[in-house]
Amino acid sequence: QVQLVESGGGLVQAGGSLRLSCSASGIIFSRYAMGWYRQAPGEQRVLAARISSGGITNYVDSVKGRFTISRDNAKNMVYLQMNTLKPEDTAVYYCAAELTVRIWGQGTQVTVSS
Repeated sequence: QVQLVESGGGLVQAGGSLRLSCSASGIIFSRYAMGWYRQAPGEQRVLAARISSGGITNYVDSVKGRFTISRDNAKNMVYLQMNTLKPEDTAVYYCAAELTVRIWGQGTQVTVSS
């Protein structure tokens, strides 16, 4: 059974940090690019950060320098370290595994208070 499970969300004050984790099962994890997407209330789901199967990373401009995506193929895990959080980072964050199709996790809420 293919499954992605996110954890690590929560409530944090502006300027604080959170680390999101995503555990993957049922896939050959090392073959997949992994992404963290986010969806704010009333808005579309958009990419925040992505890491290729080879470890190449890319970020949306609004998180560059503040967020770091990483992966551990031995543990089938992908992480998103989020520093200097801003209220506009408030969203549901989704983990996605991408190859020929995109597989989604259930999401984890991140709320940044001002």
